[in-house]
Amino acid sequence: MTDQDRLGRLIAARHACIFIPTHEEDYALSVVREAAFAQGLNLWLWSVIGGVRDGLTQESQPVPDTEHPAAGLYHLTQIQDRCVAVVLDLVGHLRDDRTLRVLRDLVHQFGQTGSVLVIIDHRSDLPDVLRSEATSFELSLPTEKELEIVVRDTLRSLNRRKPIEVDITRSGLRTIIRNLRGLTRRQAAQIIVDCVWEDCRFDLSDLNTVLARKRQALQTGGLLEYVEAPVDLDEIGGLGRLKAWLRRRQFALTEDGARFGLEAPRGVLMLGVQGAGKSLCAKAIATAWQQPLLRMDVGALYDRYVGESERRLREALGQAGMMAPVVLWIDEIEKAFASAAARSTDGGLSQRMFGSLLTWMQEHREAVFLVATANDIEALPPELLRKGRFDEIFFVDLPEPEVRRDIFRIHLAKRGQDAGQFDLDALSVAAEGFSGAEIEQAIIAGLHEAFAAKSALSTSLLLHTLAESPPLSVTMAERMAALRAWAQQRCMPAH
Repeated sequence: MTDQDRLGRLIAARHACIFIPTHEEDYALSVVREAAFAQGLNLWLWSVIGGVRDGLTQESQPVPDTEHPAAGLYHLTQIQDRCVAVVLDLVGHLRDDRTLRVLRDLVHQFGQTGSVLVIIDHRSDLPDVLRSEATSFELSLPTEKELEIVVRDTLRSLNRRKPIEVDITRSGLRTIIRNLRGLTRRQAAQIIVDCVWEDCRFDLSDLNTVLARKRQALQTGGLLEYVEAPVDLDEIGGLGRLKAWLRRRQFALTEDGARFGLEAPRGVLMLGVQGAGKSLCAKAIATAWQQPLLRMDVGALYDRYVGESERRLREALGQAGMMAPVVLWIDEIEKAFASAAARSTDGGLSQRMFGSLLTWMQEHREAVFLVATANDIEALPPELLRKGRFDEIFFVDLPEPEVRRDIFRIHLAKRGQDAGQFDLDALSVAAEGFSGAEIEQAIIAGLHEAFAAKSALSTSLLLHTLAESPPLSVTMAERMAALRAWAQQRCMPAH
């Protein structure tokens, strides 16, 4: 259903108070106007600047002396006919006890008369006493059909100001629209303006501008970060079983795979020691499958306002779904939901957030491949490890001798060194117990030493840097042994 249909159902069911938290005020108002008009109801609009006025016509005159929130709400209580009343940016004024009291009286009265109060606000921290009575309504992100309308309307509007040359095929237009998915209507319209404003031309070359502006928009929102992922699976040493698993599942993403009856893979949970390459694998998967990589910033999800954190999580997951196909990366997932695995000390927030994530993992149908990484098994809620949450749970252990040899070769080559000039076998033996990240740091340390001494990097210098810095497997040997013992019968080895 469209947003207008969903809101119309709530109005028809006589919900006395509907709360729409959004930054898309113009779109929210258009949805309310259409829903009220469809049901033949008058629409009243209040704002602190304009007071109370007719909400169906732009030129209507405001009712005198109704700019103050309490005065405007009191005026709405005097309306006898069944109607829809919209108030804008009221939440910040509800710290005033008188305003809150009048609002509660208005909601009670509307509950008896069948009228509906719609609160549209950029804030979501409704007072608890009102939150219990209000029905929350979340606006949906635009579909591809809606985005095409946004693109066409924006181009027509710009063309009225100055001529715009449009030179794009139908398939090219679909490509640009597909890459606008996950953005709001306002964001999509602004990106189209950015594409054509300087050269007055709209063609497929504007796709680069669309992608760049989309990355900026996502990072501004603070929930999902677009991650550049120029990492090939061959740049990661070892992980043979994981690589083979990924290559087999890649065929399920094609149209032939869908016709064969294959479902798109849902995701993997990657457990293991720090520095073993779990995060790098998320980037490599996105590159191998030619899909954008989005990293969820779990720290930005948590908000001090009641209910806001859950809404942020739903928004982030919904946005990822609208951008499908996509790889969604949650790094160190145990830190995001640490309290969900134990007795909660945050009023149950982590448990509610974790429950929302599990529900989404079970029910979402969009082609969103979830890559979750974790270092601390004990902090993970057991529900997350149940079969069916992920397609597979991989354990990334410390690299074996041959894999360590490959890791040295890869990182030496990345830094302009001829790997053939090094004794890789000796380095592999000396690096026993080192993770891939620790091997990389040893090479970097060796380069610093060589540059300071004005000499070439050598095997002996690398052996020296390895000996000087004991690995995590030595400093935390007991914990590492416990982690390996836990994973032995519970996970698929990634190597």
